[in-house]
Amino acid sequence: MKKNLGENYNPLYFLASLGAGGLSVSFFMYFMFMVDHPGRPMANFEHVFPIFTGDNMLAKVLAAVAIAGIVFFAYKHIRLLIWNIREYQLYKKTEAYKKLIQTPGEISLMAIPLTLAMSINVMFVLGGLFIPNLWSVVEYAFPVALLAFFAVGVYALVIFKNYFTRFIINGDLDFVNANNLSHMIAIFAFAMIAVGFGAPAAMSHNLAVSVIGTVLSIFFATFAFGIMVLKMILGFRAIFEKGLDKGASPSLWLAIPILTLFGITFVRLFNGINHNLLDNSQPASWPLFIVLTMLISLQIVFGFVGYFVMKKNEYFKDMIHGEGKSPGSFSLICPGVAFFVLGMFWIHWGFTKSGIVPMFSPVYFLMLIPFAYVQFKTIQTVLKLNKKLLAEPKTKAVQQYSTM
Repeated sequence: MKKNLGENYNPLYFLASLGAGGLSVSFFMYFMFMVDHPGRPMANFEHVFPIFTGDNMLAKVLAAVAIAGIVFFAYKHIRLLIWNIREYQLYKKTEAYKKLIQTPGEISLMAIPLTLAMSINVMFVLGGLFIPNLWSVVEYAFPVALLAFFAVGVYALVIFKNYFTRFIINGDLDFVNANNLSHMIAIFAFAMIAVGFGAPAAMSHNLAVSVIGTVLSIFFATFAFGIMVLKMILGFRAIFEKGLDKGASPSLWLAIPILTLFGITFVRLFNGINHNLLDNSQPASWPLFIVLTMLISLQIVFGFVGYFVMKKNEYFKDMIHGEGKSPGSFSLICPGVAFFVLGMFWIHWGFTKSGIVPMFSPVYFLMLIPFAYVQFKTIQTVLKLNKKLLAEPKTKAVQQYSTM
């Protein structure tokens, strides 16, 4: 990998780590929804590893592939996170950083708390999957998770406060020239923190932990939704006046992961409130069916619009398959991951749990196909971008080796 980028570094490189973490979690969705885990809100070691002692060879192969995906992309996530933290510390000493924090580009710093929040989710998945009997002590882990997400939330608020108040005071944020939706990365970060707080809100049986998680999740989700409305109005106004900035074309797809996070937050809060506050262990499934279907519909709209725009302005040709290079291209990974994850929630919470589509029926697998295809294409894209943007050029690597 490249090292010591200095002024050539960009905080958007954190999105490479974010995408890898998201793909790791996406592979866990197969276990989450396809493996029975009675009495527990997520599949654990005790549910997954008995598959390998069973007689179903196909199940063993598929489980092995899913575990390999989880481990591989978790490793990539951690490696890229460490690389980014190191490069970011060097970058903060440069003049480029001092200029960045005085411009609208400062919003790119929100990629840092966004990625840190994903790291907590990845650690939670790895712990549940590989640590036997973790759920017997999980109630001790939930307060730790609350503190971790709280720290990340405060960090995100500090970055956003510095960025937003400066422009409120100075009034020099030119949305007409910032003709893209890149400012949505702040909403993305707050929505990720909201969904993180939603986990203990839904899974903890301790009323205090559940209520604290619920309140903080609602706070960050409400804040994210409020500024999303503002950013969408101003951002699209600038796009309609000046046209879309080609380099920021992937920002059209940032609404897709944000909608996924809103959807998962709703599912978690819906279940947590029903179980812990209303004492309703079997809540009606129709609210989840309606809300998740609405969100999937919006994702499809943003997906098609963004795709045809980027096809028309040749963004894919230049930035993915051509010679163009931009760390912002890593934001293409998040929509693919997000569409797959929300699709899994939609199929299982909206259709199978409501009795509309039987589990493992032909219709069930037909519904899975488009989401699995998007996951596959996302993996192809992230591997290509990692090689293109993060790997040391071969000629330079050979020169370095020859001088050793």
